[in-house]
Amino acid sequence: MIDQSHSLIIIAVMAVCTMLLRFLPFILFSKNTPKFVLYLGEVLPYAVIAMLVVYCLKGIDFLGGDHGLPEIISVLFVILLHKWRHNTLLSILGGTICYMLLIQLVFT
Repeated sequence: MIDQSHSLIIIAVMAVCTMLLRFLPFILFSKNTPKFVLYLGEVLPYAVIAMLVVYCLKGIDFLGGDHGLPEIISVLFVILLHKWRHNTLLSILGGTICYMLLIQLVFT
């Protein structure tokens, strides 16, 4: 059985490791950041977003009852909302609300 002091030690070790991992890049690259790291900082966000879109849309059943219409409508809504307002948080929130309304009220 784990007592309270053991739990506190585990939490402290995890906190130190997390802080070290977060601060290490700033310590290592404080003077000059390698061009490869700068390149990754530019392209990685787009790659992650593309991967998330593929992951979210991989289960669409085009032969099912609604033929993936809630997902397609929500994706188009996110694209239009983002082109209009250029606000990522608003696009995510608007797309989520659109999808939830569609699957709860329209495509039941």
